[in-house]
Amino acid sequence: MAEKNLTSTTQFLLTAFTDCPEQALPLFLLFLLIYLITLLGNAGMVILIRVDGRLHTPMYFLLSHLSFMDICYSSVTVPQMLAVLLEHGAALSYTRCATQFFLFTFFGSIDCYLLAIMAYDRYVAVCRPLLYVTVMTQKARLGFVAGAYGAGLFSASVRTVSAFTLSFCGTNEIDFIFCDLPPLLKLTCGDSYTQEVVIIVFAIFVIPACMAAILVSYLFIIMAIMRIPSSGGRAKTFSTCASHLTAVSLFFGTLIFMYLRDNSGHSLQEDRVVAVFYTTVIPMLNPLIYSLRNQEVKEALRKVLE
Repeated sequence: MAEKNLTSTTQFLLTAFTDCPEQALPLFLLFLLIYLITLLGNAGMVILIRVDGRLHTPMYFLLSHLSFMDICYSSVTVPQMLAVLLEHGAALSYTRCATQFFLFTFFGSIDCYLLAIMAYDRYVAVCRPLLYVTVMTQKARLGFVAGAYGAGLFSASVRTVSAFTLSFCGTNEIDFIFCDLPPLLKLTCGDSYTQEVVIIVFAIFVIPACMAAILVSYLFIIMAIMRIPSSGGRAKTFSTCASHLTAVSLFFGTLIFMYLRDNSGHSLQEDRVVAVFYTTVIPMLNPLIYSLRNQEVKEALRKVLE
């Protein structure tokens, strides 16, 4: 038979970038540099928040978890991408591919939930400043983070089981940088309607639900800012949300392009470029966004360096 059920085979073959072998070494060095900057920047952010007492606030507590997730998020995919570039392709066992998919979905989902919680934190700070201390208590912060981790675990478990109970046939080559949903769906055959519905439903519960929470929070924030009489006061208040809004726009913009659109008519090359952006570039940019646009972080960093 020309078609072959890959659930009985032992591996998938990642073949991204193998069509341009002359670009492998420059890309390897570039992504290695980006990955090292990502590790250094996010680890530095976590340490800075832990050692500086001025940053022991709910917003920076959530930011430290976001930075930790960015380290885990990129570490699931970037080393694998470097191996593909260095070896001109890589073989992944079926179990390893499923594990990578689970971890990537787990950390990515937590990132979404944390960004939504941070939007709520900004809403309380701007719209309910007198209640901020009583609402965002240490117990509440721990509860929010624990809820994000628990929801991410549940979502990743359901999506992984649904994705890897699909029937695969034809080639086992994946022209991608890691085991992600769009390239895996291109290998499916047979009746996969039920699994795809489950995958889509849980995607809706993660991405659009978090976006809705963020949009509602910022709608109230904008209304509160518009009621401030002075332009200087409005600018100062909005500046406290600018870093978070920038990070949200970058992260959710790429996720929408990848996962909430019709996959027909889109090439894996386009998906590969977007995947490189949100798995390597965005985790590198987040500590820069929150440090360069935040006076408290810059002052804390200056104090540590001195």
